[in-house]
Amino acid sequence: MASIKPLRDFISDMTVLAGAQMDEAAFLEQARPLMQQLLAKDEWLPPAFAEPNEKSYRQYLLHCDPLERFSLVSFVWGPGQTTPIHDHTVWGMIGVLRGSEVSQRYEWGDGALHETGGVDVLEAGAIDMVSPSIGDIHKVSNGLKARPSVSLHLYGGNIGAINRHSFDIDGASRTFRSGYSSAIVPNIWLP
Repeated sequence: MASIKPLRDFISDMTVLAGAQMDEAAFLEQARPLMQQLLAKDEWLPPAFAEPNEKSYRQYLLHCDPLERFSLVSFVWGPGQTTPIHDHTVWGMIGVLRGSEVSQRYEWGDGALHETGGVDVLEAGAIDMVSPSIGDIHKVSNGLKARPSVSLHLYGGNIGAINRHSFDIDGASRTFRSGYSSAIVPNIWLP
């Protein structure tokens, strides 16, 4: 098994960054190279946190800061899997580790949701951002038809415990908490 050290280094660097006093834009600018470094190689991710499920995408917690200032999850997408239209209510940084992810953004207008811009296709190594200040509503799916994709999602809080919303295109919404797909987290202290 490959060393989990890249994850441990990322968590350490993010913990230091989370303690700094700065606005969201500056924070995300400084977090971006840390995410790029984590995405540079993918063998550090333990196989248990990259397992797809044929019925639904999976959200595996990799780390949650003890003060819940940030959390990191691996999203595993089986072929053809997609999310509902949803928001996050906190900032987020999404990086594709393996495969491809497709995202369509939405915004409110005239009492309904409307697509904004074109469909974004993110390939391995690509990073996208979401937040209430820059646009927080999207729908995401696996960009590959025949095999799983894995993306890393860094959020400004414990994303599995945050009240969020899913939406119908007409604007009807439902509150949900995503939780996590596993009761375990990786041991970051392995060699």
